[in-house]
Amino acid sequence: MGPSPQVAAVRSAVRRVLRDLDSSHTAGPVLVACSGGADSVALAAALAFEASRPGRLARPAGAVTVDHGLQDGSASRAAHLAAALTGLGLDPVEVARVEVGTTGGPEAAARDARYAALDEVAERLGAAAVLLGHTLDDQAETVLLGLARGSGARSLAGMPATRGRYRRPLLGLERATVRAAARESGVAVWEDPHNADPAYARSRVRDDLLPALEKALGPGISQALARTADLLRADADALDAWAATALAEAAPAPGRLDVGVLARLPEGVRRRALRRALLDAGAPGTDLTAAHVAEVDRLVTGWHGQGPLHLPGGLRVGRDRAMLHLPDERPG
Repeated sequence: MGPSPQVAAVRSAVRRVLRDLDSSHTAGPVLVACSGGADSVALAAALAFEASRPGRLARPAGAVTVDHGLQDGSASRAAHLAAALTGLGLDPVEVARVEVGTTGGPEAAARDARYAALDEVAERLGAAAVLLGHTLDDQAETVLLGLARGSGARSLAGMPATRGRYRRPLLGLERATVRAAARESGVAVWEDPHNADPAYARSRVRDDLLPALEKALGPGISQALARTADLLRADADALDAWAATALAEAAPAPGRLDVGVLARLPEGVRRRALRRALLDAGAPGTDLTAAHVAEVDRLVTGWHGQGPLHLPGGLRVGRDRAMLHLPDERPG
């Protein structure tokens, strides 16, 4: 007998996302980031299977599990998970222990610590790719969280399938499919209690908001939100590329932007270009808001001699008749 349809779907997704790895990439391993939850366990099992098949993956396949140290017994669970992943045939398998800070709130701080640990392991091992276990349902939740923040099309574009070394093979698969595959992996699944804690916004979206939307609007909401993310990501990528080209044309010298060039741009492109210029000048992305960018935009489109703006990161942005003036190097 062959695998179940769910296992076959996860394996096929992994196979597709790794198809382009060839001799042009580093010869290092493909790693899977595995928390012990059902989604990443299913992903780890699929990667181990693909690596075991002759001719499928001409490089090692390993795993990293990050111990955030946020619950009692986390070190022991991480060690047991590492042993189970080794039992699947993955090698190397590493446990990365981190200390979670407080910047940006508990969810953001844990995410930052996790990615820093994954980056360190991937760099040290020369990994060709790191696989993440986000599913279609995770994508739908991300879109709703972006909508609540009101931060524009880029936040509604959700998570990309590929960004740098990171790849998300399961974004096209529903959580139920992936979790059914995990039950056949032979690895005991651990459910992080934080995933059901209503103190976290994502938990409330998952357990309350999405079911309410399904009840009010009918089935298929998660799939529709994921499709929306795909469409908006393509639009946002195109607009960002236009804005980058326009920004280069508007900068005759470091720290100066030609107002005439900027004024001729559509507002959506111009504000993207201005945001990019402010970030390049040293404004912290966590503090730079759409309202700040709008104020700078008014220096372009509604200037009547008003003085300079003082923005996050210690930036001072002003205008004379023809030019915006920004710092030409990052403060400090």
